[in-house]
Amino acid sequence: MKLSAFLLLLTVLLSSGGCGAPGKERRFLETTFDTESYPVQESWNITLSVYDAGFRKGTVRAGHATEYRQKGKNTFHLDRGVTVTVYNRDKNPPTVIKAAKAIIHGNQDIEASGNVVASTGNGTVIRTGYLKRTAADRMIRSNRHVTISGREGLIEGYGFESDQSLKRYRIFRGSGEALIR
Repeated sequence: MKLSAFLLLLTVLLSSGGCGAPGKERRFLETTFDTESYPVQESWNITLSVYDAGFRKGTVRAGHATEYRQKGKNTFHLDRGVTVTVYNRDKNPPTVIKAAKAIIHGNQDIEASGNVVASTGNGTVIRTGYLKRTAADRMIRSNRHVTISGREGLIEGYGFESDQSLKRYRIFRGSGEALIR
């Protein structure tokens, strides 16, 4: 009996702790929400095709994608295995870029990172940790260690730039073996 009376008294005291005269301070509901830190939308196992005037410019595949809207600009963050295929108008084989992660900016610039491998049907294969393809000039660049292998041999260095067909490239601070004809 004493225990139940004690519990009843304790319950009354604890529940009445919030009762009392209202304060003069008026509180408002906090409504600010940082929308730029959170994705606008999210998708899994995606395939996107990009067309321009009826011509297929590219295809993007990823295991996971999130879209962010920051300062009025959209960016897509892709991960869980990314494959970007860039088609050329001049009937060259497409360039295929594979990476662990990528970011596609609103102007269609693509940044790929994590075991990046870029290849074409002409046999050129580029391996690096980071790669950026700019849409304005259709160039592929990296400022990191890069290995380029192809019919001419194997070249390594730090930094490179190439056309998106991987036909004309230059490597900075390079070393390696090449077949001279």
